[in-house]
Amino acid sequence: MLAASPALAANDPPTGASLAAYVRARAAAADGAADIAARGYAIALADDPGNEVIAIRAFREGIAVGDFDLARRALAVLERSNVAPADTVMLRYADRVRARDWPAARAAAAQVAQGPLDFVGPVLLAWVAFEEGAADPAAELAAAEANVISRRYAAENRALLLIAQGQYAQAADALSALLGNDQASLDLRLNAAQLFQGKRQGKLARELLGGSDPVLVAQRSSLGRGAKAGAAFGASRLFTRLAADLGRDEASPLSILLGRTALLLDPTDDRARLLLADTLSQQGLGTRALALLDSIGAKSAFASVAQAARVTVLTRMEDEAGALAAAKALADAPGATVTEAQSYGDLLVDQNRFDDAAAAYATAMARAGDGADWVLNLQRGGALEQAGRWDEALPYLRRAVELAPQEPVALNYLGYAQVERGENLAEGQKLLEQARALRPDDPSITDSLGWAYVQRGQWDKGLPLLEQAAAAEPGDVTINEHLGDAYWRTGRRYEARYAWRAAAVHAEGDDAKRLAGKLADGLAPVTAAR
Repeated sequence: MLAASPALAANDPPTGASLAAYVRARAAAADGAADIAARGYAIALADDPGNEVIAIRAFREGIAVGDFDLARRALAVLERSNVAPADTVMLRYADRVRARDWPAARAAAAQVAQGPLDFVGPVLLAWVAFEEGAADPAAELAAAEANVISRRYAAENRALLLIAQGQYAQAADALSALLGNDQASLDLRLNAAQLFQGKRQGKLARELLGGSDPVLVAQRSSLGRGAKAGAAFGASRLFTRLAADLGRDEASPLSILLGRTALLLDPTDDRARLLLADTLSQQGLGTRALALLDSIGAKSAFASVAQAARVTVLTRMEDEAGALAAAKALADAPGATVTEAQSYGDLLVDQNRFDDAAAAYATAMARAGDGADWVLNLQRGGALEQAGRWDEALPYLRRAVELAPQEPVALNYLGYAQVERGENLAEGQKLLEQARALRPDDPSITDSLGWAYVQRGQWDKGLPLLEQAAAAEPGDVTINEHLGDAYWRTGRRYEARYAWRAAAVHAEGDDAKRLAGKLADGLAPVTAAR
């Protein structure tokens, strides 16, 4: 994480009117009210224009809400005091590129190359060199290509620079060595195709966009004039690439800064919009995230992805009705695929609407036809089972195991569902033994097998497994209840109540009522075979 210089700790805190505005801004930021926080920091900074403590928060909040004027004012304060965080130079680089001030852009890129993001510097320098008319701008990439971390970034940008210079055959060869089936390769295809199209190389652009991926299909029909090669395009895509890689680990101020500067350099970068919206929603700024997603046009290659992202953002905002409505609209839309119906079913399961989820999975399976895989069968069977429709569920659960006999999840579900109902105990135990052999460290599977042994009276096998599962997942309601039941049935009453109490800590609804009864009265003989 790139953070402010330790020198900020010695700065005097705000006082007077600026203190009041600062405190209100801090409170607003803590509540996720980014717009109010940004306004508060702007007032505090205007009242105390040399205060670095205010300035760093004003910079971050300004970037979060896209208030670049506030961010620039705050950054100027930090730079004058020589305490600007290392990542803030990205904004300076973007501003210099937009102004086409290449000496200043080169200086900013060189500053990046001297900091913790040093692996980015050579790529930024290469795009400046291209704008300066260098015969071989890719020569700037030599340092990056020697670094394991930056080698891939350098290779991707070398290929894009070749397109920018009109060296199309060499670019095509470079791309063929880089492209795979991962998200980074998909992004590179789109970026290279846009540059090829901008150079009136439509055939090469379309070749890159071949395939059935919805984003590629959409881009094929919306290339238009393509993109203009230059530092704005190159840096925007680099910042977007970095934000994507960083987003795999955490949503951070750096992710937001990269997304904002990418869009500052190229407002058409919808991939940056998607990533920024995701990061903002993880930071509790759901309204901002939705606004970004809404700005992705219907003709964008990422239009369908943006609609799916809305469901995720609304879910994070705990707007269950909104998320469900958005997911249903996607699932019911003309041309909707297996994925949309399946995602709608997943959301219905999360909201305990199992009958509706089963219907959604049925739609997904109908769309998949003979291609319905084990996951879809398991999901449909699982939804039916949780809806209390066991006879309907069983064939799908069996089909899931038939299609994927080495998948522990499918084996565990079918095995445990039968054991819990007291039917086909021998078969259920065998399935669970297979599941545990494949995944011996999974507490849920360990619990399932232990419970199967207990149900068949094999206490010497069952109890150790239940104890092992409880030790691995001490807060799991089902595991602790199973352990308590097993202890009670073997005469270990004190330990049984201890396990039930552990289960009751996180139990809700019917589980909580059932556990309360056990804690009060123990297991009656009539329920001992549960």
